[in-house]
Amino acid sequence: MLSTINTHITNIFKIYSQVSYNGNTSIITLMDNKKLWDSALAEIELGVSGATFNTWFKNTNIANLQEGIVYLSVPNTFVKDWLVQKYHKTILKTLRGLADFVRAVEYVVSEKELRKKTAGTEKFSLAPTIELPLKEHYINKENNLNPRYTFDTFIVGSFNELAHAASQSIVKKPLSYNPLFIYGGSGHGKTHLIQAIGNQIKTNSSDKKVFYVTSEKFTTDYINSVQNQKMNDFKEKYRKYDVLIMDDIQFFSNTERTQDELFHLFNSLYDSNRQIIFSSDKHPNYIPNLEDRLKSRCVSGMIIDIPTPDHESRLSILRAKARFNNFFLADEIVEYLADSVAGSIRELEGALNVIICQSQFKNKDLSLVEVKNLIKNTDKPKKSIAPKDVVKTIANFYNIEESSIYEKTRRKEIVRPRQIAMYVLRKDFNISFPSIGEKLGGRDHTTVIHSCEKVENDIKNDSVLAQEISQIRAMF
Repeated sequence: MLSTINTHITNIFKIYSQVSYNGNTSIITLMDNKKLWDSALAEIELGVSGATFNTWFKNTNIANLQEGIVYLSVPNTFVKDWLVQKYHKTILKTLRGLADFVRAVEYVVSEKELRKKTAGTEKFSLAPTIELPLKEHYINKENNLNPRYTFDTFIVGSFNELAHAASQSIVKKPLSYNPLFIYGGSGHGKTHLIQAIGNQIKTNSSDKKVFYVTSEKFTTDYINSVQNQKMNDFKEKYRKYDVLIMDDIQFFSNTERTQDELFHLFNSLYDSNRQIIFSSDKHPNYIPNLEDRLKSRCVSGMIIDIPTPDHESRLSILRAKARFNNFFLADEIVEYLADSVAGSIRELEGALNVIICQSQFKNKDLSLVEVKNLIKNTDKPKKSIAPKDVVKTIANFYNIEESSIYEKTRRKEIVRPRQIAMYVLRKDFNISFPSIGEKLGGRDHTTVIHSCEKVENDIKNDSVLAQEISQIRAMF
């Protein structure tokens, strides 16, 4: 009987934890703690590199929130020290921007340490026992796959349906595309999709050896093996897998020795009929300083771009994410978010998490005006870039002289890049038509309007052009 009562008490405290601040009391659910940290991570991720985020923030969570103090759980003391030294101000500022009652952040590496830090207060004695995430949410150390990344949780739209179909084909018919190369901007769902392939293969065939690795981890393993004179162990480790999934290979730029090892690894796996899956933020031909022999092997399979989601896809993503979080989102707010947050899926999810978090803290549905203020305050500012720099980037992309874009020439190889420059300046930087015409050789504003409309129409029917513009945009 006593055991049953204790179980009920524990379950109750899993639902609620008491938080006091400024003399007031608020009830914050453990789920709210998760939403708060998810929102914070979404903002932090926008300001750091993908490699930095995965290394230092990926396995963190709010263990508890007591009297305005956020107790942030980290995997080890090394991560703790790094976050304290390098990112403490960023973390605290971000959390305070989302929840104004946050006074401080403390870092804990274990339940035991958390209890030491919070022992001695009567109020906290009523707080729930801190529990680690459920085992089904752990990243498998044998294959590095995140169990949350599945096809079931992947939202398919017109912008990514080809990549999704190709990924499904690999699961159903191994080696149908080998290698599979998926590229696109940060936050477009590449990592989710390639890990979903690995998770599904493991579900279908548990005996299959699947391994997911980032380019950064691969490089680190290689360097360590050289320093410790264990190259044979390194080669044996990576050559034993039936499916090798490598993320963010653009970071192999300027790493000659690592590229050399990757080249030999590719040949070994490919010749043994093993599946190879790569991801990058660029088409392999546009990855700077990537060796030609690696480029040729990447392009020998299937290459698929995941562009920025279109308006309809953004609507679908927002509605699906809201349903997943059991959160009602009014149609007018969905429309506003789809129009105003036109970047990556990650940015969309971050904006939604901010809204959910604020709605839960205020215990009410937010109005459109409130949402607009939230998005305005958390929106990532656009990069400041001069029109001449846009022209220079586009000229370099198409391997033409920068000066030729300003000239009156009607040569086809010049006209198209010039039109694209006008289109990008208008769409991405909101420069007026007359100003664009003036800056690009003194052209009439009607010429600029015609060029923008032509590029916009051509994108709908020319997938190559759409990919090229996506690559250009990624360079800014």
